[in-house]
Amino acid sequence: MMAEAQNSVEIPLSGPVDAVVQPPGSKSITNRALICAALAEGPSLLTGALDSEDTQVMVRALQTLGIGVRHDPDQRQITVEGRGGDIPARQADLFLANSGTSLRFLTALCTLGEGRFRLDGTPRMRERPIQDLVDALNRLGANVRTEMDTGCPPVLVEAHGLPGGETEISGEISSQFLSGLLMAAPYARRDVNLIVRGDLVSKPYVEMTLAVMNAFGVSGDNQAFQRLSVRAGQKYRGRTYPIEPDASAATYFFAAAAVTQGRVTVTGLGQGSLQGDVHFVDCLAAMGCHVIPDANRITVEGRPLRGISVDMNPISDTVPTLGVVALFADGPTLIRGVKHIRYKETDRIHALALELRRLGAQVEEFEDGLRIIPGAYHGAEIHTYQDHRMAMSFAIAGLRIPGTKILDPACTAKTYPRFFEDLAAIIRR
Repeated sequence: MMAEAQNSVEIPLSGPVDAVVQPPGSKSITNRALICAALAEGPSLLTGALDSEDTQVMVRALQTLGIGVRHDPDQRQITVEGRGGDIPARQADLFLANSGTSLRFLTALCTLGEGRFRLDGTPRMRERPIQDLVDALNRLGANVRTEMDTGCPPVLVEAHGLPGGETEISGEISSQFLSGLLMAAPYARRDVNLIVRGDLVSKPYVEMTLAVMNAFGVSGDNQAFQRLSVRAGQKYRGRTYPIEPDASAATYFFAAAAVTQGRVTVTGLGQGSLQGDVHFVDCLAAMGCHVIPDANRITVEGRPLRGISVDMNPISDTVPTLGVVALFADGPTLIRGVKHIRYKETDRIHALALELRRLGAQVEEFEDGLRIIPGAYHGAEIHTYQDHRMAMSFAIAGLRIPGTKILDPACTAKTYPRFFEDLAAIIRR
């Protein structure tokens, strides 16, 4: 797969794929493990760690805060010299690009230190809300504000440790707010009790956070995602921690099997995965695919597809992937429950609707989702809005629709720098 120009790549048509794939490490797990390891007592070794823009941003930020982090991309390993909850830097200006996990997790972490910290990002990051997290931290005794009073970054933290106590947090915009609070909570001076206001989006990511915390020696109590608590005085312990392959990245290869009526096995992921996005295959099964789950691998065999109606709130990062699969189904597909993805790297509901229409689909856009009606398709230049998931998802459409070109393919570096090379390896001419 060769780029015709620096800013685009045309996707070759493919027959039924037949491949075994292992995607790179999970971005979500890597960045959570980095936070826990940085706060831990003693060194940690993260194996299978992802090397991408989002994880590089987190590594550089921790280094700027004075925490020893060594990244060996060739070995897929990161060594972290945990500081037992101490943040050595007394002042830092952290640029976090468009990495939502990095900015939100580090905002909470910085409240544990002593000094002044500023966290900023790209123009799009300055449009992504963080006020709910700011308010929740301030109710715990922190001193945090948004620099321009917009409710979005830049964020200023005047840190003198985190007193703790009880706070409310909205669950409707991003589960990353809650995850950031949970990971910082053991180092508050008092127990932390978190009351979730409204229905929490993306619940599996909070379950992932609690599982990573537990692996590093800290327990939290979760009462039906309405009230969560963490006892003060617990300490993360340094350890060797293996990172699973990225389940969100795996969905593109599962989708390739679905749309070409081929077969793909993803190794390193199984029924016991920490990542909720493995349940994307349940959507494919409902559409007619044959799914073979195992303890350490999942296989998808493509079959004739039918449209479905599905609430994708728990696995909302996979909405663009399913939207593309829906192009090749018999009948419409309704995706609902995902209003919060309008606040991602781009407004993913609107962007997905625009680009599916560009290929010839009929799309009805709603506040919390969209309805995709298959049509007669033609190739097009797909705009990706600097959103890695838009680029990777629409690449799968190109396996079936001739003349599909992905603009700005380099945006996949955010989570999967080698995506187009790995996709090329499974294409069958």
